Amino acid sequence: MGLSRGHRTLLLLVAGILAAGLGLLLFLTGPIIIRDQVIQNVQIDPSNGFSYTVWKDVPIPFYISIYFFHIVNPDAILQGEKPVVAQRGPYVYREYRPKGNITFNENYTVSYRVYRQFHFCPERSVGNESDELVLPNMLALGAAILAERFHPLLKIMFNSAMKNFNQTAFFRKTVGEIMWGYEDKFITFLKKLFSNHLPFKDKYGLFADLNNTDTGLFTINTGVDDINKVHKINTWNGLRKVNFWHSEQCNMLNGTAGEMWPPFMNPSDSLKFFSPDACRSLELIYQASGSTYGLPSYRYIAPKTMFANGTVYPPNEGFCPCRQSGVLNVSTCRYNAQIFVSHPHFYNADPVLEKAISGLHPNEKDHALFIDIHPLSGIPLNVSIKLQLNLFLKSAKGIQLTGKMRTMLLPLIWFDESGNIDGPILDTFYTFMQVIPLVLQCIQYILMALGAILGLLAAILTVIHLLQVKKVISVTTSIVNSLSLLPVTVNIKDLRLPNSQTTIIGQNIEYRSWNVLLKLYKTLNRRKNSGIEKIGNKTADSGKTQELGCSNGKLVQKESRL
Repeated sequence: MGLSRGHRTLLLLVAGILAAGLGLLLFLTGPIIIRDQVIQNVQIDPSNGFSYTVWKDVPIPFYISIYFFHIVNPDAILQGEKPVVAQRGPYVYREYRPKGNITFNENYTVSYRVYRQFHFCPERSVGNESDELVLPNMLALGAAILAERFHPLLKIMFNSAMKNFNQTAFFRKTVGEIMWGYEDKFITFLKKLFSNHLPFKDKYGLFADLNNTDTGLFTINTGVDDINKVHKINTWNGLRKVNFWHSEQCNMLNGTAGEMWPPFMNPSDSLKFFSPDACRSLELIYQASGSTYGLPSYRYIAPKTMFANGTVYPPNEGFCPCRQSGVLNVSTCRYNAQIFVSHPHFYNADPVLEKAISGLHPNEKDHALFIDIHPLSGIPLNVSIKLQLNLFLKSAKGIQLTGKMRTMLLPLIWFDESGNIDGPILDTFYTFMQVIPLVLQCIQYILMALGAILGLLAAILTVIHLLQVKKVISVTTSIVNSLSLLPVTVNIKDLRLPNSQTTIIGQNIEYRSWNVLLKLYKTLNRRKNSGIEKIGNKTADSGKTQELGCSNGKLVQKESRL
């Protein structure tokens, strides 16, 4: 049996309300569901296999691209001329960062060490590790600056030793030797004389003490008790602050270990992390919102004050003694080696530094560091950390090795440590963080739209039904008004009516149909044998008929004969 029009309308209305209600429910609960999923996948918890594995062995491939500053005019520099350098590279190494010695503590923290391994990638490099370059002899020049304080007699002995060990201010070495170390008579002598006080064990090289070593013992928050603290540093090497610098603020351990950050970020948040290589905490600032590999991202960059000196930026006074703005003296954490950190080509530094060296071309595109981070999860999507190592040089009084060279900061190398999310991990991350929330959003809007459409259809059907009912009433009223002018003949055989043969009865009584008229007529006829026997144009028994008509809402009788 089919449904009536009213039932169909009611069914549409109920279905519309249910669809709209379900859509509204998803609209209200969707963000809560997504937030819970983010928290579950960001916490450092061994019970969560996928997220824990990603944290333990970061699947993002990291590469470090090394650019060397080849010295074009070494002899002229010793005569006091302006240095001329030529950039060589990149020489690219694949960097692995497995975590080890992982220990979960009772205070919702986890301790671990990050071991770094570097493997040369010739397919990404412009040359081989056998390429030869001319660079400053860091060890000999560093010793020369220290020897400047010696007694004149000791200076003579130092100069004699440098000649015996064939030490020069600049030397020619291969890329592999500069990176991973080399041996010579001077290094052998130093190892015998200062066996327990040297910053290197066997060979001396820029990265010799980084390969197959760890960056220290980190203890960070797991976020299990408070998701806003996840990845934030609790201690480094058992310390809550370092002691390399000269102010409480500069020695603070701020932010994370530089791998991940707490979720639910907004543009007002800065990106803080502790860098063991720079021996200090660094802070990046928000630049712009964008999209990285189809995922929403915030780009963070280094502020111009990152390596500013205390004169330009007073909070950095604790990192001094300072030179020109734009370089950081890290000698206090590098065994007093005269090493300064800056942006590549002295980008964002005092222009005096760049003008002192020929061959530098600082620009934002090539030399600005950045991190593109997914704000909902706090996971980096694209990273490019660019820093430069510079050697402080000057003519040391009484030391022949330094000649007449100018006082300067001479660039040694700059590197770009980069990595981006890719491959299966990107697909999984994109599905969880972009596709599923988008599907939920589409479903909630579809349900709400469907509810609105069904409700609109129910309203339209109701209006149509009301219009049809109104039309029926109008037609019925028209028919009744037409019928009200038709004559009604009744038998008045025993009916006695007062007054004349034409009498008006039913004064001021309204009627709508013949049935009402007949009931009214019966009411007026009180006699036992009186009644209406027939309605029509003729009478059955009597020779007389009474013709009843309606006029202006009144009942009128008229006598007639056959």
